[in-house]
Amino acid sequence: MQRAVKPWMVAPMVLLLASGCATKNWVKELVGQREAQIDQKVGQQVGAVDQRVTTVEGRVGEEGQRITRIEGQVGDATTRLGGVEGSIKEVAEAARDARSRAEAAQTKVDDVDSRLTRLWTNRHKHNLVDSVDVQFAFNRWDLSDAAQTALLQVIRELQENPNLTVQLEGYADPRGPRDYNVVLSQRRVEAVRRYLVEKGTELPRIHQIGLGPLPVGNSPAEYAKARRVTLKLLVAAE
Repeated sequence: MQRAVKPWMVAPMVLLLASGCATKNWVKELVGQREAQIDQKVGQQVGAVDQRVTTVEGRVGEEGQRITRIEGQVGDATTRLGGVEGSIKEVAEAARDARSRAEAAQTKVDDVDSRLTRLWTNRHKHNLVDSVDVQFAFNRWDLSDAAQTALLQVIRELQENPNLTVQLEGYADPRGPRDYNVVLSQRRVEAVRRYLVEKGTELPRIHQIGLGPLPVGNSPAEYAKARRVTLKLLVAAE
């Protein structure tokens, strides 16, 4: 048997139900606000993250460009380095060739210097190749036919041998004053020198000296032998 619901019992129940509905609406509204706040905050954070990602991507792009430029510079530097290495190799080879030529030149200079030193040391030293006497008459300094014939032979030797020089030594016999005989010997040497030059002998190849009277015996033959110019064909000592 059902129990009857009393009026005084219905009012509280209605109030309770109404209060429950109001609480649900308030909760829904509060949840909605919180969700909106969370969505807004999340949206802001996502936007900030997107902006940071965009910034980072921009920086990454710039770094990529810098890396590309650096790689290009490295490539250029490598190319230049290759060229420099090639140039260094060529310079080194040229330096080796120059050093070899310098060493060869120095060796040649040393040889020449040694030879010049030897020649300078021996500049007054000569080896006698041949000797020819040209005779003169008493108190005369002109050349006879026999003297000219002997001199032509000497001239031929000088022409055939460019390294030869000739030394002229003039003498007189001991008769008469010494000073006069010295001058007479010099005149005889000058006559021979002039004849050699007229026949084509270069003057620097002729060395002359008048020695004056030559001590000999008292016979006419000794006197005749003393009246002469001796031509000495010489070659420089090495």
